[in-house]
Amino acid sequence: MTRPPSVTRLLIEWSQGNHSALDQLTPHVYRELHALARRSLLRGRPNQTLQPTALINELYLRLIEQTQTIEWESRSHFFGIAARLMRNVLVDYSRAQSAAKRGGAAVAVTIEQAEPPAFDRTPDVLELDEALSRLAERDQRKANVIELRYFGGMSREEIAGALDLTVPTVKRDLRLGEAWLRRHLAGGG
Repeated sequence: MTRPPSVTRLLIEWSQGNHSALDQLTPHVYRELHALARRSLLRGRPNQTLQPTALINELYLRLIEQTQTIEWESRSHFFGIAARLMRNVLVDYSRAQSAAKRGGAAVAVTIEQAEPPAFDRTPDVLELDEALSRLAERDQRKANVIELRYFGGMSREEIAGALDLTVPTVKRDLRLGEAWLRRHLAGGG
């Protein structure tokens, strides 16, 4: 019995222009991407109209656009990029919904991973995106760590591997980044 090709190998082949590698890659990552999409959408408002499959389809379109400029390094690198793109899709969707409803509520995001930051109220996707962008201006690494944790669903160990950090550094960055986000979202700047 032959072993299935590794996700990393398929990613590298895809970035080198082998389009059949994407066809082989999809079944290996689809289930995990679907779980991430479902978790992201469950955090949103109860009447959410965006479905996990639609979120993944939009994510795939953006991934295909990105493949021309990205040289995939590993599975963790792929899911890190996917987390960022999923965040972008949710922000774009939230903005479109708000614009369509003239002041309608944006999609609420409840951060409910292990050790979630405690917010006085649930921030919406646009507020969280703006706060993460501001954090990135101050400390890009902490913003990347938080994005991979909450939008990518990665464990501390996976984040450490993806960003070439130690697990204690990831823990510290999560703790400090979350504290900064709580303060910023509470109006403390």
